[in-house]
Amino acid sequence: MSGELNGIIVLDKPEGISSAALVARVKRVVGAKKVGHSGTLDPFATGVMVCCLNRATRLSRFLLEGDKTYEAEMVLGISTDTQDATGRVMAEHPIDGITAASVHAVVPRFIGDIEQIPPAYSALKHQGTPLYKLARKGIAVQKPARPVRIHQLTILSIDLPVVRLRVSCSAGTYIRTLCADMGAALGCGAHLKRLRRTASCGFDVDTALTLETLCAYRDEGRLEKAVIPMHAALPRMPAVTADDGLAQKIRNGKKLASTDFADSSPLLEGTFKVIDSGGQLIAVLEATLAGSYIYCCVFSV
Repeated sequence: MSGELNGIIVLDKPEGISSAALVARVKRVVGAKKVGHSGTLDPFATGVMVCCLNRATRLSRFLLEGDKTYEAEMVLGISTDTQDATGRVMAEHPIDGITAASVHAVVPRFIGDIEQIPPAYSALKHQGTPLYKLARKGIAVQKPARPVRIHQLTILSIDLPVVRLRVSCSAGTYIRTLCADMGAALGCGAHLKRLRRTASCGFDVDTALTLETLCAYRDEGRLEKAVIPMHAALPRMPAVTADDGLAQKIRNGKKLASTDFADSSPLLEGTFKVIDSGGQLIAVLEATLAGSYIYCCVFSV
């Protein structure tokens, strides 16, 4: 493992590149064997993408579950087949009767636990094929509605037909579907024009690196400065520090009891990370209601 970079890089994804292409670019720049990410952004979207390097790809699933925050521009009166500005216009409706007050009035309907029907143009799969590939062939597959949570929905500005929003939401929320549904609630339709992810999994766009900065770190021989170590890769997950004895027990995959974490019992609800005395991440565990512990992943020395 000598010389291998293990950890995460928080990038500010530019417009015009797919998530897959960005991951491939990071893999080349960093020279990593494996790179994963914490949630897809459409090519037209920008903002935070958390890329996991090498051993840290095993943490991707925990990052995928993290909350996200977005700033979006919604255009009222025009509906598209993709629910965003890249699609074909399907309907146009006048917005003469729409006011700032009416826009504000529909906001409460979309805060809290709601259901969304995933768009036909999405990366979700049907019988192993992404929906967007089927949709491009004229095969529209409608997935059943699924629950998501909108923690906050704030109107930043209204300059009709454009409405600027800030959305804090659970993983799996489609902002373009939110715009389309808000447009439907207003009776005029709508689509997403611009999207920027400003936060993801506890990481903010203000601290994200551009691709140019990442390349500069490489050229200067300082790539390690761009990498957030694995123990800090899950900033919102509770952490427990294990002494040498407990650390060895966990590394060996031994059965654990609540007495092993007697000093940390208030933290041990749900998933938590375990750090050794040297500050290295050694495992992610899950505490069950029965008082036992499930090994989610373990990292050897």
